[in-house]
Amino acid sequence: MANIKSQKKRILTNEKRRQRNVATRSNMKTMVKHALSAMEAKDQERLKTALPKALSAIDRAASKGVIHRNAAARKKSGLQHRAASL
Repeated sequence: MANIKSQKKRILTNEKRRQRNVATRSNMKTMVKHALSAMEAKDQERLKTALPKALSAIDRAASKGVIHRNAAARKKSGLQHRAASL
């Protein structure tokens, strides 16, 4: 444990940010899995709702700095490419 008061505060804020990042990343992964499962099932109706949610979750994660913006672009591109091939 740190002895310096400001470092004790940093430890607390870092943990709060980490928890927020974990939640954002988990939500993003869940939305992507929903979109991928709709693609696997070739369910166009489900894909119409799941794909925009997944793309939005990826954008949200990138804007909050949870993932890098290039990684977000790569994930979005891959999803859209797979959806277009159906």
